[in-house]
Amino acid sequence: MRGSLVLLRPVVTERSMGQTNGGRYTFAVAMDATKQEIAAAVSEVFKVDVVAVNTTKVHGKTRRLGRKIGRRPDWKKAVVTIAAGQKIERYFVEGV
Repeated sequence: MRGSLVLLRPVVTERSMGQTNGGRYTFAVAMDATKQEIAAAVSEVFKVDVVAVNTTKVHGKTRRLGRKIGRRPDWKKAVVTIAAGQKIERYFVEGV
């Protein structure tokens, strides 16, 4: 997989923004992406050294609109730790 196909978007939450100070960046990634593919994509796109990758599957919430019940899709989240002293400058840019 190419880097642009693996990394879908950055996850911008209060918790993930707090972790960026420690070199941990959170991304929504393709469901079938492996840790090795995620590490290679982050290294290729942002030109940084990846130390560790932690992944988890996030289950979609059940939502209602009137009487109809629907479900948001499941997605995969990756928390990427980069080497000390390095930083991802383009993390906040939409459409990585």
